[in-house]
Amino acid sequence: MNICVITMFPEFFRGPLETSIVGRAIADGTLAVEVHDLREHGLGDRRRLDDAPFGGGPGMVMMVEPIARALEPLEGAHRVLFSPSGRPMTQATLDRWAGLDEIVFVCGRYEGVDQRVVDNLIDEETSLGDYVLAGGEAAAAAAIEGVARLLPGVVGNPESTRRESFRDGLLEEPVYTRPADYRGWTVPEVLLSGDHGRIEEWRSAQRRMRTEERRSDLLGGRGPDT
Repeated sequence: MNICVITMFPEFFRGPLETSIVGRAIADGTLAVEVHDLREHGLGDRRRLDDAPFGGGPGMVMMVEPIARALEPLEGAHRVLFSPSGRPMTQATLDRWAGLDEIVFVCGRYEGVDQRVVDNLIDEETSLGDYVLAGGEAAAAAAIEGVARLLPGVVGNPESTRRESFRDGLLEEPVYTRPADYRGWTVPEVLLSGDHGRIEEWRSAQRRMRTEERRSDLLGGRGPDT
């Protein structure tokens, strides 16, 4: 899979692309990630990327022309803009992206991106969550990791990605490991019983209870990707 990131701050990705699952996926050739510096497509001697909004208002807006120039060589790839105005990224979103051959992540900044980018150059606008960050770089890094772990061979045990939170619309159940008793904090007896039927019943009940307590919104489905 090929991922291209268009950003004003390419240095942001040095650590995330070299670490853990993502680093291994890149090293073994399962994943290729190119980070493009948007500043190379800036206008004028100062490589300008932003300007004041028409109609007035606070902040600066990323201009359409530099982004259009950056996207021109990437014809055919699926294009995603990260901004607070997009649909929330979910596990279903990552599942869908993991099935693509090429994807481009465009990192928004400042007060926003000229709407003509969204209307004419982007396939979908996506948000990391219901909050505002300084830019889309953190969202792009999260998306790269989320997609990488779904690619064949990246996660050692494929069952891990099939039994985790958000599969079947529920959060994952509590998990425990050795020792069975630490400072009097004990592991639920059922997990030590060896009775796989009882264990699965307990896990199923825990998934449902945890979801009802923490994320009842998931029980009714969440948007077009679910």
